Amino acid sequence: MDIFAKSTDAMKRSLEKFNRLVECLEELPTVGKKSAIRLAYHMVMKDSFNAIKLAHAIENAVGSLKKCISCGGMSEDELCAICSDASRDIEVLCIVENAKDILTFEENGLFDGRYFVLDSLEQLDISHLQDMVSSGVSEVIFALTPSIQNDAVILYIEDKLRDYDLHFTKIAQGVPTGVSLENIDILSLTRAMEDRVQV
Repeated sequence: MDIFAKSTDAMKRSLEKFNRLVECLEELPTVGKKSAIRLAYHMVMKDSFNAIKLAHAIENAVGSLKKCISCGGMSEDELCAICSDASRDIEVLCIVENAKDILTFEENGLFDGRYFVLDSLEQLDISHLQDMVSSGVSEVIFALTPSIQNDAVILYIEDKLRDYDLHFTKIAQGVPTGVSLENIDILSLTRAMEDRVQV
């Protein structure tokens, strides 16, 4: 082993905790090696107070957040604020792919009904969805990322809900195929919601 390799190895060992932080940051979506190093350096060397606040916030969020027992969205209680809000329109149910999509709609005030988080077809509790639909829902909106796979999901759910008197719609194709809702500009998302089409 040459002197340079020994020096590099020694440095890695002496910065073991820093390197572990970099590795953890790299595991986050869209964070590469360079960004992870930059973030870790800022936390440790430039703003350690805020880094400790961040660590506590993460710990509290992980310990407190759970899935809403009704819609599957994020909540600190068994029932989320949306599902427990009597002013929401119970006749319209919006099926989304994940809880992040609810945040996108709510942050921009695009929808005032209730939600159902799909997550995956394998985990789909169809009887729970049927219970939600039977409690006065007249329209089911599919707010899923346009794709062939999600078209199949829509057909599957429609088939399972065929015995209910429902109007099925999906967000308009203004949303590009294969692009998740969180990456859509608000104008396109608003138009897609307003111009939803029957399925």
